[in-house]
Amino acid sequence: MSKGFASNVRMTLLAVGVLGLFTAVCGRLVYLHVLGRDELLRYVEKARRQIVVEHARRGAILDTKGNVLATSRSYVVLGADPEMLKEADSTKWADLARLLGTNYLELDKTLRKSIAAAQLALASTDEAAKEKRLRYVKLADEVDEAVYDKITDLRIRGIYGSRGYKRVYPGNQLAAHVLGYINKENIPVTGAEKHLDLYLKGQDGWIESEKDGARREMAQFRTREVDPQDGHDVVLTIDSVIQNIIERELDAIAGKYNPKFATIIVSDPQTGAILGMANWPSYNLNEFFKAPLDVQRNNAVTDIVEPGSTFKIVAAGGGLNDGTVSPNTTFDCEAATVVINGKERTLPKEDHKMGVLAVREIVSHSSNRGAAHIAMAMGAQRFYEYAKLYGFGETTKFGLGGEVRGILEPPAKWDGLTITRMPMGHAVAATPLQVHMAMSVVANGGTLLRPQIIREIRDTDGKVVRTFEPEKRHQVLKPSTAATLAQMLHGVVSEGGTAAGFDIEGFEVAGKTGTAQKIIDGKYSNNRYVASFVGFFPASRPQVVLSVIVDDAKVPGGLAYGRAVSAPAFKHVAEQLIQYLDIKPVRATSRVSLAMTGAAK
Repeated sequence: MSKGFASNVRMTLLAVGVLGLFTAVCGRLVYLHVLGRDELLRYVEKARRQIVVEHARRGAILDTKGNVLATSRSYVVLGADPEMLKEADSTKWADLARLLGTNYLELDKTLRKSIAAAQLALASTDEAAKEKRLRYVKLADEVDEAVYDKITDLRIRGIYGSRGYKRVYPGNQLAAHVLGYINKENIPVTGAEKHLDLYLKGQDGWIESEKDGARREMAQFRTREVDPQDGHDVVLTIDSVIQNIIERELDAIAGKYNPKFATIIVSDPQTGAILGMANWPSYNLNEFFKAPLDVQRNNAVTDIVEPGSTFKIVAAGGGLNDGTVSPNTTFDCEAATVVINGKERTLPKEDHKMGVLAVREIVSHSSNRGAAHIAMAMGAQRFYEYAKLYGFGETTKFGLGGEVRGILEPPAKWDGLTITRMPMGHAVAATPLQVHMAMSVVANGGTLLRPQIIREIRDTDGKVVRTFEPEKRHQVLKPSTAATLAQMLHGVVSEGGTAAGFDIEGFEVAGKTGTAQKIIDGKYSNNRYVASFVGFFPASRPQVVLSVIVDDAKVPGGLAYGRAVSAPAFKHVAEQLIQYLDIKPVRATSRVSLAMTGAAK
């Protein structure tokens, strides 16, 4: 055999070796593509397949003039993939820490610990351990878009972010009880946020595709893409300026009287649109987690109080409407007892000696006994029916939920004194909004309206997709009766009335004071009250209905009467509303006409 050629043995061994390698490769390929194909495909798809949720932007809540009350601010949740982090990028971690505003040593420790854990999982032979590999570590909850852009410019492999939206309230506590809030789990909890969620929330989209080893999307492998549908904007009837006016007034009331709670409501009598609704105590919507649950209640619709003398519009309005009495009908308000169905019953006490009063004087002087006489002249059933017509004993159908019905028992459940006590606002309970809407009946010509809080819904392009019109519930009084009662309520702030001195020259304030004794330990208290002043102006052409209700005010050296606590706040707010809404004064001829109309009834 020539020395220039390999021996047969060597050639044979080489051939066997090459054949063996090809056999091994073929066997591996058969395993990968045939025997283990399904299992390996599941693993690869799990590793490469991704579904990225594209969050919808929640719609904004706007006031009636388009000012933003609630909106969603975009942010980025920053995280790291430990398997993708490289030691070579560690020199940039200090810049990352600076942008995040965090301690560099803590960030360095977190990242290195994560890398070590990821490498340990990769090196493990335990399949279960590999399934639980560490692929994500959160570095920051909320990073501004501008900051995230700077982080991206660092080009640190393995650092990435996912976008989301945070609910913010530019006014902090402005209209807190009306708006409600979104909690940390992104769930709407109260107010407009909860009850209008269907319009606001929108619909999340998603992208289903594959990613490469650097966690970057490979768009060519996208199999499905659904665009997010942003939520609609909701426009409320609330006016931010009016809301701010009444919230400042509540702060003043709270600082002076430290009540259990206080509520101020402003509305348009002709439409029922709520221009302002505020309660004290209140809270910052951006820091809702610091507020006790009691503070988060919308007292205007969740709490009930005895309305006191503001309820006298029921007897007066009903008696005038049915013709049972006229403004000049007189009753003896001096006698302390009355005979009902053959039995003598005591009448409620008066604050001072009244004597014989006409119905117009019963209203202006707020006679308890006079109101009882009017109700008794009507009859218990008819008086009860008018109370129902005014909206007592049932919800106002307020659009943001949380509302209670109040308490109004039918005559079958009354005792012998109820007909004498309910006309003065005892033995009945109502929410501040129910009392407010009852006074609106007088202001708008006799119609009970549903309180309107939602004005319209707009899509993302600003186009109006739904409007909400005023909703009439039923007619309570004839327009002529409502006009007569309005003139009588103007007498409340005139000389001799219970709120004399609180008229506004030229603007015909009409209203009713209320001072209801609180029930403490089952008995009416002699020194704890719910003070109210509920009214409207101008009386001859009402443009604003305003209620001020203060529960359990502490008056140093005095008692919390409606005249002392609520009437001054009413006047102060009314003066600001007149200026802001540019309400024109009533001409003298209008006042004369109003007086003649009332006298003719």
